[in-house]
Amino acid sequence: MEILIIRSIRYFFELLNLLIFVRVIMSWFPRNGYNKFIDIINQLTDPILEPFRKLSERFGLNVGMMDLSPIIALLFLQFIAEPLIIQVVSILL
Repeated sequence: MEILIIRSIRYFFELLNLLIFVRVIMSWFPRNGYNKFIDIINQLTDPILEPFRKLSERFGLNVGMMDLSPIIALLFLQFIAEPLIIQVVSILL
């Protein structure tokens, strides 16, 4: 049971990382405004990326047209994922 919970948390963070990475890759190509796949990716990643966009704007981290919020979000997710998993393991065991 504990292993299932730990794996679920790990897969959740891996899915978030993958979605953000896919969004970054998709931003390099011209958009089709009626693509449902792009809409779903944007709806899933906007709540994660928006606070980091505001933070990067506040601290002046935007470099020209480059949006650094996905990089900051990925680093933050990595920073949060491992301690969270360790905490869950210590609670469950």
